[in-house]
Amino acid sequence: MSSETATKAYEGRSITVTFEARRCLHAAECVRGLPAVFDPGQRPWIRPDGAEAERLAEVVRRCPSGALRYEFADGGAEAPDRPTQIRRDATGQLIVRGELRVDTPQGVRAETRAVLCGCGRSQRQPYCDHGGPCGQSRMG
Repeated sequence: MSSETATKAYEGRSITVTFEARRCLHAAECVRGLPAVFDPGQRPWIRPDGAEAERLAEVVRRCPSGALRYEFADGGAEAPDRPTQIRRDATGQLIVRGELRVDTPQGVRAETRAVLCGCGRSQRQPYCDHGGPCGQSRMG
């Protein structure tokens, strides 16, 4: 697996959180939501046992890009929002939540959340990378 598509899993007793670095847009919803679990200054930077699994899942769902995902130890995973919602923010990014099938250079991926490029200049098509006009005003 190339570093472009590498996903790292952080396994806890009740929940596993996965992180796909190339998708992260540094909105910091995770760090603000549960700093005891998500601490970029520590290794590992994600410690799933630092919070109750349902609370952790709630914070992971705030990640707009879908870089963070979760699966419960019993096999339960995130259910997509219904109906699917698409919103263009002030910078041109398309923020999408729902039952998604995204066509990527690596093939079609099932998603529940994504920030898609609205300007056409991202090097990580179809995902936004803040490289074009969309990057002139970062998420935060």
